[in-house]
This record gives sequence, C-alpha cells and structure tokens, in this order.
Amino acid sequence: ASTDQSVRAVPGEGQDVPIWILGSSTWGAQLAAALGLPYAFAAHFAPDALLEALALYRRHFKPSDALQRPHAMVCIGVCAADTDEEAKRLSTSTQQQFLALRRGRPGLLPPPVDDIRDHASPAELAGLDHTLQYAAIGSAETVKRKIDQVLEMTGADEIMAAAQIHDHQARKRSYEILASIRS
Repeated sequence: ASTDQSVRAVPGEGQDVPIWILGSSTWGAQLAAALGLPYAFAAHFAPDALLEALALYRRHFKPSDALQRPHAMVCIGVCAADTDEEAKRLSTSTQQQFLALRRGRPGLLPPPVDDIRDHASPAELAGLDHTLQYAAIGSAETVKRKIDQVLEMTGADEIMAAAQIHDHQARKRSYEILASIRS
C-alpha cells in the first residue's frame, strides 16, 4: 500500500486479504466468474437466484491469479438453541424484521414473540417461509441437518452464518452450538 492512497484498509493493510464478490443476484455471480474471484451468495435474505447464480458462476468461471477454480460460499440464516422450540421462538425476531421491512417500516431487530402467526397474515407467513427457506433453525441436530441439505443442494465450499438473534447471550449460544456441529 502506498502512503498517498485515499483509502487504507485497517488492520488488513499490507496483508494478503482475499477479495470476494458478494451477491444476491446473478449479476454478482457473473462478475465473480469473469474476474476469477471467490463468490458468496446472500441467501439469508435473497434466496430466489441462489441455485441459478451458483451454476452461472461455475459455468463461466475464468481462472485468475487469485483463484484457479470456482470457490463458492452460501450465507444462510442460522438460529440454533438447545431445543427446536426455543430456536423457533428466537427466530421470530428475524421474521418480524422482514415483516417490518416489507411493510415499509424498517427498524431495529425486535425481541422475539411466542407465535409469529399472531403478528402476520397468511400471505406474509408464506412470504417469510419463502425468504427463509435455506435458514437453519433449531437444535444442533436440526441445524446440522439443514446445513448438510444446503451444502448438498448447492455444492458450496463454505457456509456463512448470519444470526439475527435479539438477545446477546442467546446469539452467543447459537454460535457455540453452530461451532460444535462442524463437520
């Protein structure tokens, strides 16, 4: 890095930090393929183009100095707890946040509710199910099963977990559970 640069990445300056393309559509996949860079897809909030984007990325990948073959990561929502029921309750914070965004009232992550069905119409619930179709929500066993399904379906090299959990201790616990189930 030059001392006269207008932008300096700290603490990464001087390190060999890999550049990734993050996308939620096929455009990012095309860019990553053309540049020969690793590609991460944001399926935690935009699942629709996931499989198409990954196929496009792999099909059109051009090797580069950075990468000789495609390397893909899929970001999914993860909410792990000691029981499936507790994880489902904790995940209502994410569901409420998506509802607020779609209703034109975005805001902070709300605390969980006991039953999301009391806060959304049937059409909104169907939309939530669609948006969160790749999310891994549940106990360690349930989360591992879902992650394995996503890996099998996508052929991803890596999974990135996005944990939108209101309570800090519950969020930490979710990551502890996730760390315990690595394959």
